[in-house]
Amino acid sequence: MESEWSEYFVDEIEFGESYTTFEKIIRAPKVIYSFEAIKKLGKLLSKIKPDICHAHNIYHHISPSVLSVLKHKNIPVVITLHDLKLACPAYNMLAPDGICERCNAGRLYNVVVHKCIKNSLALSGMVMLESALHNLIGSYRNNVTRFVVPSHFYIEKLVSWGWRRERFTHIPNFIDVHAYTPGKIAGRPFLFFGRLTKEKGLETLITAAKIAQVPLLIAGEGPSKEKLMKMVDPSSQDVRFLGYLTGQGLHEAIRSARVTELPSEWYKNATISVMESYALGKPVIGAAIGGIPELVKNHETGLTFESGSVESLVAALRRMADMPDSRILEMGISGRSWMEQEFSVSLYRERILNLYKELGAI
Repeated sequence: MESEWSEYFVDEIEFGESYTTFEKIIRAPKVIYSFEAIKKLGKLLSKIKPDICHAHNIYHHISPSVLSVLKHKNIPVVITLHDLKLACPAYNMLAPDGICERCNAGRLYNVVVHKCIKNSLALSGMVMLESALHNLIGSYRNNVTRFVVPSHFYIEKLVSWGWRRERFTHIPNFIDVHAYTPGKIAGRPFLFFGRLTKEKGLETLITAAKIAQVPLLIAGEGPSKEKLMKMVDPSSQDVRFLGYLTGQGLHEAIRSARVTELPSEWYKNATISVMESYALGKPVIGAAIGGIPELVKNHETGLTFESGSVESLVAALRRMADMPDSRILEMGISGRSWMEQEFSVSLYRERILNLYKELGAI
């Protein structure tokens, strides 16, 4: 779709696309350091003077190369951190063999050794070079005024990797609860919704659901689906795959559930799926890892369990299955009320504007 600003847009770059050899050669340097982005941003800034730049996920599409341009123009720069890219070249501290912090203390070569990006030596090597270069020239360290972080866990993790705490401001995500109609029944099945990938902990969840003898619904698609389906007896109705759901179809599946599940086995940030569950009046069983425990009030809006532990998850499933329906509904109401009070659109806007004021932008 054309826009009046189209001339300032950079060319799209997407890992995993089927580019020709020539296209790959052209795109690779842009991932590391984009002169195209610098040129186009400079052209834009010659026409307008923004009060502040607030960036999200600029990495390989635009690249951090543009940050020095903004600093040169004395424009405060805020970046919201949706991942751990500041520390981990592979974004999420997740290697093919599980949670990984091997790149700490500058050991970035590990991203290549373990082929952390799509199990590709070439992509992992390119991302390692990108991270090494921007660490060397201080693209983030010298040019970003403040990082906004939705979870306290990510702040603590980045501080433990050497970043100064004052560089970060905790501002949680928001949800417009008025766009969600909560369910009025407790429901019976337990529900997972999201992308079906290894780190989501779905093998642990399916195993635990079988042991706990609770019905489980799985909504979503992803590379792990075939393997997960092989864990389930095709004739059984205890575990069912609903496929990809969105919009009202997904909302109805959540409203019909007893509890939603977040069995993650990696460092999740501040997941919106928990907030959506609460907005729809459902409690959550969440793994005690990453930022998840910050969004699950034990015995009030749901339960937490030890990430990766079948035994711990079985206990949580059985507890929720045996709980009176009235208590399940109370937990759901408590979760929605929490979203209204602390995670509203208006409160998010207020927090962001207060930060801009603090930085002298407005």
